[in-house]
Amino acid sequence: MRTFQAFPYHWTINPHEDELRRLLRENHAVGLRYSTAIDAPVGCLSYHAILEQPEYDLGSVGKWARKNIRRGLRNCTVEPISFELLAGDGWALQLDTLGRQGRALKRDPEEWRRLCLSAGDLPGFEAWGALLRGRLAASVITFRMQDCCYLLYQQCQRDYLAAHANNALSFVVTQTMVQRPQVRSIFYGLHSLDAPASVDEFKFRMGYVPKLVRQRVFFRPVLSPFFNPITHALVRAAKAVRPSSPVLAKTEGMIRFYLEGGLLQSKQRAPQFSNSKEHRAETKEMTELAVTEHRHKSARRTPAVLGAKH
Repeated sequence: MRTFQAFPYHWTINPHEDELRRLLRENHAVGLRYSTAIDAPVGCLSYHAILEQPEYDLGSVGKWARKNIRRGLRNCTVEPISFELLAGDGWALQLDTLGRQGRALKRDPEEWRRLCLSAGDLPGFEAWGALLRGRLAASVITFRMQDCCYLLYQQCQRDYLAAHANNALSFVVTQTMVQRPQVRSIFYGLHSLDAPASVDEFKFRMGYVPKLVRQRVFFRPVLSPFFNPITHALVRAAKAVRPSSPVLAKTEGMIRFYLEGGLLQSKQRAPQFSNSKEHRAETKEMTELAVTEHRHKSARRTPAVLGAKH
């Protein structure tokens, strides 16, 4: 099943449906996914993990994160690394991270090597690592798109989680990017189709915030009737039987976002970006505030529109 993801990831767009249909038809694709504004008429309630502030230090994070960052900095050295090192030693981190998160493996060692070495030849890409006794404990790829810096493919060997290599890496890289004059925001990822909530909980504990958006999944009209609650249940059952299948994991997420996105905002579930009660309550409150604000704006615009009709 060939699908597309809109890029740049941090943009919110509102393409015409004729354009979407043409794109899918000409490229023989089944569907696509993009982020649109929170007040868009269709799309699954979602978020981007971002940081938009002129300064970032230990005071920017909570007590839990400060403690773990300090421990990580005592244990590790965080520095830029070569893409050659990432292509080689980073594969073990990729395997370990996806397995720990219960996510399906989408590539093999050769594909990972090509990905890393290709990025090394392109402007705007950097590789960073947390080194513990000379070994690569955690890594991340950064990419600057105009005034936005992306943090991509962060991964950590589970043996070094207790050393808080991930905390040290995220803190130093974020602080470095914030201090660069050409960077105004840092994008730490989209609301994932298949990642557990704990992945984004880490990001928000590190000082990032959820920017509410709607993620829209659009299928070719001739196929859209086949993506319904019954097929979603069947795909979920197949995924339970074959949890290592990346195709089933992404397909289940695409159908789930598609079905949820067709509901009114008031009928949708607030996106869960954490396993903790505190963060779940915070997300629900933010979503309700955004929806309420949108409704107030719509109500203020209504008299002018109605008046124009008379």
